Amino acid sequence: MNRQRVVIVAVALAVIGAIVPIAAMLYVSWNLAVRSEQDRLELFAERAITRANRSFAEARLVLFTIADSGVEPCSPDHIARMRLAVFDSRAVEEMGYFENRLLRCTSWGVTEGAVEQAGADYVTPDGIAVTIRIQPAVSGGKPMMALHHRNYNVLVDPLRFVDVILDEDITLAIVGANGTLVSALNAPNPALIKSIIAAPRTGIDENNLFAVARRDGWLAIATAPRTGMRKDLRRQQMMLLPVGAFIAAFIVGIVYWLSKKRLSPLGELTLAVQNREFIVHYQPIVALKTHICVGAEALVRWRRPDGSIVRPDLFIPLAEESGLILPITDQVIQAVVSDLGKLLVADRGLHIAINLSVSDLKTGRFLSVIENALDHTGIHNEQIWLEMTERGLMDIESARETITAARARGHMVAIDDFGTGYSSLQYLQGLPLDALKIDKTFIDTVGRDTATSSVTPHIIDMARTLSLVAVAEGVKTKEQADSLAALGVAFGQGWFFARPLPLEEFIAFYHQSKQQYGASPDVLPRMPAYGTVP
Repeated sequence: MNRQRVVIVAVALAVIGAIVPIAAMLYVSWNLAVRSEQDRLELFAERAITRANRSFAEARLVLFTIADSGVEPCSPDHIARMRLAVFDSRAVEEMGYFENRLLRCTSWGVTEGAVEQAGADYVTPDGIAVTIRIQPAVSGGKPMMALHHRNYNVLVDPLRFVDVILDEDITLAIVGANGTLVSALNAPNPALIKSIIAAPRTGIDENNLFAVARRDGWLAIATAPRTGMRKDLRRQQMMLLPVGAFIAAFIVGIVYWLSKKRLSPLGELTLAVQNREFIVHYQPIVALKTHICVGAEALVRWRRPDGSIVRPDLFIPLAEESGLILPITDQVIQAVVSDLGKLLVADRGLHIAINLSVSDLKTGRFLSVIENALDHTGIHNEQIWLEMTERGLMDIESARETITAARARGHMVAIDDFGTGYSSLQYLQGLPLDALKIDKTFIDTVGRDTATSSVTPHIIDMARTLSLVAVAEGVKTKEQADSLAALGVAFGQGWFFARPLPLEEFIAFYHQSKQQYGASPDVLPRMPAYGTVP
């Protein structure tokens, strides 16, 4: 009996000793998984509010801008302005003008029939009346959100307020200031969303995990199915059961790390565009005969929130493939104007070269972006050079049309990395170019006895024959710079002069070159007649 009692007690203590730590480990694992998932959902909810604020602010700007335009209501010019404002805005789908609460005209044209102004669901602190759901009377289509100020309203697609990248298992809803659902993504459960709107909270029920974020009058709700978390949790628990406390702590860390699912590269790049994480470095361009800095090439860099820099070759191909290169180009243009506007106005001989993508050349959309960026800055169009690679010339007709339009506005146009792509003498003769940038692979042969060393002088002679300004890329030595100057090359850039520099270092380099080599005349090459294409 004593032996049996000892065995029973030992077994009981062994079972308790095994169950208690395992049960505690399972409990901790469960809570960590839930909290981690809720943190993930809260992150997406915060992103939704950020997106909603940006869309609302953009629509508000369009509304206030047109309301203050002072143009005769419903005149052709007025309708054209409204149409252009809608076209230039990603958020606004349609715009209308009211008199005595009746719609007189929209961005589509003059309105026929009596269309009354819809009542407001709520009014923002700055006086904008918001109608959550309204059916467009002129264009038809799906219901829109309406923002009304003075005699104007704008219609915004509700999906603009939840235009964020989600993991496939997450649903999202955005709610206005009056507690009305504005828009949703990935079809969230209506009953669950209604319940959370009535009592905003972060939590878990028998089917779902959910989290909320509240800011600036918005309520964002993100949900995910609980079953997906359970499956992952069971796998983690099976890993934790056979191990001791030390291994258990390690596994919990892995679980926590795994629960924070990383965004795809495209998702990270999209967020970088939305968060304006791109900066510009400037590689000086110098006059080879005087060594005075006459300009720079604007080179985009991706600076992550932690301060690390991503090389362009790691994100530019993805940006071009996805179409994100277009907003990146816009941010580069805005950065150049913001960074160097005063310097460009003070020195009319200074120019900045901006690289264009294949998509830019096909559409020409960047021209209006540059025009808007330069408006009221005092910067001359000819101080903004536009550079394209030979790959961008594969669609020769689109490229010719875009280049012609750019030069008609006064911009200098250069072909970049010449000799490494697809262009030929026929391309150069057929395109209205101003400058030719010789690729560094040819510059490396200057002064050396190599099989290709004779090619560089021929390229320079060809540029001279076609009346193109020659710019040497990748100049590494003084001997190269002197030889290129003797051959008639106007400008050069490369590490012999300076690497690509952050803004403050470039400005310092520019002033130092002025002080060291003396004030320079206006060495900026001009087209034969400003604003015309020869």
